[in-house]
Amino acid sequence: MSELLHRIKIFVFQHSAREPQYLLLRGAQRMESFWGPLQGNIGFGEKLETAIHREVLDETGVLKPLDLIDLDMPMHVSFGDEDIIEWTYGFKTLPPARPLRLDPRWSEFKWVEFSAAYPLLELDVDRAAFMRLHTLLRAA
Repeated sequence: MSELLHRIKIFVFQHSAREPQYLLLRGAQRMESFWGPLQGNIGFGEKLETAIHREVLDETGVLKPLDLIDLDMPMHVSFGDEDIIEWTYGFKTLPPARPLRLDPRWSEFKWVEFSAAYPLLELDVDRAAFMRLHTLLRAA
């Protein structure tokens, strides 16, 4: 019997004068980590939107979104007896009034434009979701 886990990936962004700025995080493992979006688990019985707000607040200190964008890209992966479904969202916020309060599982962060952020993403699924978000923002 397999266990079904739900996870979320959240691309936090803000609009500057020219282009959206995206928040990329690097895991605390340093040598084995890479840049990517905020991510976390969805608790048992927790709604997606509630989990997104909780993760962003817990991991960065950002309180609430100006806009939440479902990227409509759920991904299903099986690892042995675990089935994982990842839900990917965009999370628009205002530029922070104070420095981000990173959870200890993150070693560093940066706000970058698309052209600088895209090459830093190592996972193809992150690149595809990031491209979709950026395309949606440019079309709006």
